Amino acid sequence: MKHGTLLVIDDNAAILTAVKICLGGTFERIVTLTSPEAALTTIEQERPEAILLDMNFSLGVNSGQEGMMWLSAIHRRFPDIPIVLMTAYADVKLAVRALKNGAADFVTKPWDNDELIRVLKDAIDKAGEVVPLEQLESEHVRKVLSKCDGNMKKAADLLGISRQTLYNKIRTP
Repeated sequence: MKHGTLLVIDDNAAILTAVKICLGGTFERIVTLTSPEAALTTIEQERPEAILLDMNFSLGVNSGQEGMMWLSAIHRRFPDIPIVLMTAYADVKLAVRALKNGAADFVTKPWDNDELIRVLKDAIDKAGEVVPLEQLESEHVRKVLSKCDGNMKKAADLLGISRQTLYNKIRTP
C-alpha cells in the first residue's frame, strides 16, 4: 500500500529526480519545489503526508539556517505534517537542533534508498499515532520534575498542582 503525497523541497534538480525515482513506489504522488518560497501555499493546496526539506538553498551557504527557518515556519502552520530534513553538510549539533525544533528526522546526502524510505515511513507512522492522555501527562510531569532537579515543591508550583497531587501522579504507572 502506497502512502499519499510527499512534498520534496530542494534546489538541486538532480536530487528531485533521484527522490522521485527512489520513492515513486512508496508514494502515490511526489510534488517537488526547487525553492521553499512557495512551500506554505503548496502545502495548503496539496496537503502532503510528509515533507522532505533540504537545509541549504543559497549558493555557497552550508550552515543549515535556511532549512531551520523553513522548518519553523512550516511546523508553525502545519504541526501535524512530519518534516524530514536533509543536507550534504551534516553535523551532529545541527541534527540535534533540527530534532529539538520539530523535525521528524534528519538524513544526509547521499542517502541510502532503503534508509530514506524507512525514515519517511517511520515519520508518517509516528505522526499518525494517538498517544493516551495519561501518557502525555506522565511524560510532561516527569519532564517538569527533571527541569526542577527533582524539587517537588518547585515542580508542583510550575504545574499548578499541590505536592500531594504531584506525588500521586508520579506514583501512578
